Amino acid sequence: MNKHIQILRKKFEKYKIDGYVVPKNDDYFTEYSKINRLKIISNFSGSAGLAIILKKKNYLFTDGRYTIQSQTESGRNFKIHGFEKLINCNLFKNLTLGIDPKLFTNSQIKKFFLKNNKIKFINKNLIDEIKKQRENFKIPFFSLNKNIVGESVNSKINKISKYLKKNKADYIFISAPENVAWILNIRGGDGPNSPIPNSRLIISKTRKILLIGKKEKCKKLIKNKNIKLNQILDVNEFQNKIFKLKGKKFIIDDKSCSIFFENLIISKFKIVSREDPSYFLKAIKNKVEINNMINAHILDGAALTKFIYWIKKINKKKITEVEAAKKLEKFRKMNKSFLYPSFDTIAGSGKNGAIVHYRAKRGNCRNINKKDIFLCDSGGQYKYGTTDVTRTICFSNQSQNIKNIFTKVLKGHIAVAMTNINKDNIGKKIDKRARKFLREINLDYEHGTGHGVGFFLNVHEGPQSITKINKVKIKQGMIISNEPGYYKENHFGIRIENLVYVDKKNGKLFFKNLTMAPIEKDLINFDLLTISEKNYLFKYHLDVYSKISKYLKKNEKKWLASLI
Repeated sequence: MNKHIQILRKKFEKYKIDGYVVPKNDDYFTEYSKINRLKIISNFSGSAGLAIILKKKNYLFTDGRYTIQSQTESGRNFKIHGFEKLINCNLFKNLTLGIDPKLFTNSQIKKFFLKNNKIKFINKNLIDEIKKQRENFKIPFFSLNKNIVGESVNSKINKISKYLKKNKADYIFISAPENVAWILNIRGGDGPNSPIPNSRLIISKTRKILLIGKKEKCKKLIKNKNIKLNQILDVNEFQNKIFKLKGKKFIIDDKSCSIFFENLIISKFKIVSREDPSYFLKAIKNKVEINNMINAHILDGAALTKFIYWIKKINKKKITEVEAAKKLEKFRKMNKSFLYPSFDTIAGSGKNGAIVHYRAKRGNCRNINKKDIFLCDSGGQYKYGTTDVTRTICFSNQSQNIKNIFTKVLKGHIAVAMTNINKDNIGKKIDKRARKFLREINLDYEHGTGHGVGFFLNVHEGPQSITKINKVKIKQGMIISNEPGYYKENHFGIRIENLVYVDKKNGKLFFKNLTMAPIEKDLINFDLLTISEKNYLFKYHLDVYSKISKYLKKNEKKWLASLI
């Protein structure tokens, strides 16, 4: 039994609770955070999860990406379920569950807990009492010029002000740091893989702002006159400031405004809406952002192509999955614009490729066997852009079965890329196109087909996505991933992922590839491809060559040309 679980259970009597709920998110509701209480209590390292520790049983809820991983990391001490099991759940009927109100929104509590059990707010975090994690405050907030982001702060605040007036509200509380980053054209270093500035923001209908964060992090912004000292508010001063604000109505964000902050706001104001418009505004990238992303993907594609050539044609040594991931990062680091990975690289060979979000660790990973296929999902944060790409690679001739499945995944990938967005204009419809060919042979995958991607921000962002349920309209300027796959437990994993953006020509919307890296032709059964699909592949590799060949050495260039 995990010793932290035993220590936690000893606290139940003191707080008069039957169990304690530990979510993955931190106080800012960020996906990837330097603070990870869930891992402390459960050993689960995935990006989405929630644990409930009771007096005698423990439960871990996560999604389809982590079915295998959650069992491996936490199955000994926890009963594993999908998130869907948590809705209207009878497992905790009539029990009193303790939660930290800074880590949950009201909508989460209503969705998961209030029907069959009681919730008790505990203002001290019980996991922090067991093992405190410290944030790193070394990196100050910094601003991005308009020529990098393409839109001024004033323009963005004007849009928010119009939204407030339309909803007859006096203020909005922006509680998601990535939305603060977008509105104020600032970035920081508070995420392990994302330039997130941990902060919150109040904007009034008269366009006045209050940035809520640590003042020492804002020194650069003040020095460069991006913000004034009297526009910065320490989080400890929040309650007093709320009572001094004039007006009656507030808008909050249902996705990231915690119960703690909501309760402070409703002590004086009426909440008239729970929707932060920044999510949608941020999702529509302007021409400057798109051009910067195109450039970042060309640099990234060159690094990945060098890596693929090296691991397939040059490397003769036995290497581990960790060594492969390090080598890929080394190729990325050759470019001065590269800052750090946009998430921890997923480098899974053979059976580890079947673990959708597998993380290879030194001393506990496989050697890459020449007979196996190798799934590598990686990305980078660049000045200025965010990348995310998956390639499945082979080193020897594979079975007809694997080639057929890879080709079915590829056909789904091409179907997404060639979508007529004027007809299939929501993620739900596009998702069906991606799965169609796998379903013909009774195969499928549990994760979504695509997620939104931020501009020099989070590698995952909404509201758009390609999933079985997403109904958000796909608009010009949106960036989204295209990543169908297939995973055979204990055998292999296949995924092909490009980032695409939505462009417009002659009044018609279409996807255009951002990712510029070759797709593994040695895994394709060309007999299963139509002429249209073969033409797509030819044009794609021609485009890749034309964009990245100038960054390649002679042998790399020659090899890439042979794929066209």
